[in-house]
Formats: sequence, structure tokens, C-alpha cells
Amino acid sequence: MSASITLTRRFVMFAPLALAACKRGPDVLRFSGTTMGTAYNVVALDPSRSAAQADVHAGIEAVLADVNRQMSNWDITSEVSRLNASATRAPIQMSSDLAHVLKTSADIHAATDGQFDVALGPLIEAWGFGAKGAMVQNPTEARIEAALASAGRAAPLAIQNGALVKSAADSQVYLSGIGKGHGVDRVAGVLQSYGITDYLVEIGGDLATSGRNADGMPWQIGIETPDVANRNVQQVVGVSGLAVATSGDYRNYFEKDGKRYTHILDATTGRPITHTTASATVLANDAMHADAWSTAMLTLGRNRGLEVAEAHDIAVLFIDRAADGSGFVTTASPAYTRLSA
Repeated sequence: MSASITLTRRFVMFAPLALAACKRGPDVLRFSGTTMGTAYNVVALDPSRSAAQADVHAGIEAVLADVNRQMSNWDITSEVSRLNASATRAPIQMSSDLAHVLKTSADIHAATDGQFDVALGPLIEAWGFGAKGAMVQNPTEARIEAALASAGRAAPLAIQNGALVKSAADSQVYLSGIGKGHGVDRVAGVLQSYGITDYLVEIGGDLATSGRNADGMPWQIGIETPDVANRNVQQVVGVSGLAVATSGDYRNYFEKDGKRYTHILDATTGRPITHTTASATVLANDAMHADAWSTAMLTLGRNRGLEVAEAHDIAVLFIDRAADGSGFVTTASPAYTRLSA
């Protein structure tokens, strides 16, 4: 759809591992569709058969439309687009949902050396990964510096009594690293409102799970090998009551003059990351945090990312390109090892 929040990101092998297990009768509800520039899938078990499928589906579609109305940079009438168009340092009142997402973003920004930064809008546009689409040539040093001047390090965003206060009036908020996870959580809330406790919700590879699948097992999730040429599973993890999100540098990129540029931008240099970490998968209590932390961990890379993960008890699995080009190497934080055991 044109009013999308994020660029498509799908690094979790959802269908063959999670859907295939659900072979029971009409008590298994399945929903799918498009949202946020990608696809969503929901599998929910309703043993009592008390939830009307049409009503649940309508509730899912309604909350996804609401998330887009609030947080889509691709919709010029959305709440975040109106916020970006407001060139002021005065407090800008927001919906409680947007305030919640931006407050979470600010907390993770502070915990990650400023590398998770939702105020990189001008930089994202400069590199051609934003709503305006691809650029003709790489941004100049002057344009990068100008974009960084309104980003979160130089011009922090503040949330005060449900209002946004910009340090720089021209700061632009992009929610591509957290909005999809928030959407997953909102859909999970719809299922819970119908008394459904066994479910898997997936939007573009970001997942939230609860209870068990139809075989009475934790939901089986495959983490993709970060290889642009193939779609293989690097690792399978069984989860229940946890969210899973993976960020990778190998699906959304462009090549120019023989050099590869990923959409993951370093908030310090203003340029695409160049370290060897190809993907980062995070397990968390909710999809919004999993989404944001996976983006932050990929931006930080394995070495600094592990330090931050241990300091904040983040469950993350890094997949790096082997130095000799022979394949990939995985490294897990202590929290990931504990939760995935």
C-alpha cells in the first residue's frame, strides 16, 4: 500500500515453520493481508470457538489502519507527517500511541550511544531510503552534515507531558525501526480482547507470540541466513510469550560504482554501516522493543552491541560474515542463550 510506515523487512522464515503446524479444524483462525508496505499474517487458536472470525479480522484491520494514520511517513496526512511539517520548537501535542513510541525510542537512543535515532529523517532521504525514493547521486559531505545537525545526537527530541519538543525546528521523525513492531503489538491486543491466548502475529518478519501452536509446542521460528542469494534458515528458536525481530543489511541496499550501500545508517558518521555484522535478532517481551533493539544492535555491530546487550540484558543473536568469506558466524548474548534454551 502507498501509505506505508516502513521499508519491507522479512528475515524470519514464518510460513513453513509456524503455519505448517496448524492443521486443526475451525478453531484455528488465520488472517493475512497487506500493511505498512509489507504483509501481515496471524494464526490464532480459539478452542472454545467463541470468537467470530469476521469480527476479529475487522478489529485487526482497524488497528493497522490506525497505526498507519498515526505513524506513516508515506502518508502526508498522517500524524507523524504533520508533526514533521511543524517547524517549531514549541511543544507539539501527540496521540498517546505516538507519544508512547517516541518515548520508547528516546530510551533506546540513550542506551545505544545515540545509534537508535528516529530523528534521522533528512539523512534517510539523503541516501534515498525514504518516502521520496532513490536519489541520483550519493549525498555530499555538506548534505550529510546538515542532516546530522537536526538528528538526535545534535538536536535531541524530548517528550514532555505527551507532547514532542524539537531541539531543532526542522527535525524529521522516521519510525521505520519501531513502528512495525508497535503494529504487531496492537494486533496482539485485538486478539487478547477476544480472549485468545494462543497466537502468532507477524508483520514483515516482526513477530509476537503467546501460548502454544496447534501441536501444543512453542511457536517455531526460523531465523534467516543473511545471504541475499538464498533464503535458508540459520537457526530455529521456539518461543512462547515473546516477540522476535530481525534487522539485516542484505535485503534493502543499492550498489553504485561497484560499492554496496545498506539502508542501515550510522548515526555518528551519517553513512551506511560497514562492519561485518549482517543481521541481529532480538527476543523481547513485546514486538516494539524487539523491533527497535534489533535495529539498534545491527547499527552498533557485534562488538559494541554485545557490550550494550549485556549492560541492558538484551537477548540478541548476531550473525556476522566470516572474515575469510567462508560463510557466517553466530554470536549470542547471555540473555539470548538463556531465553532460547
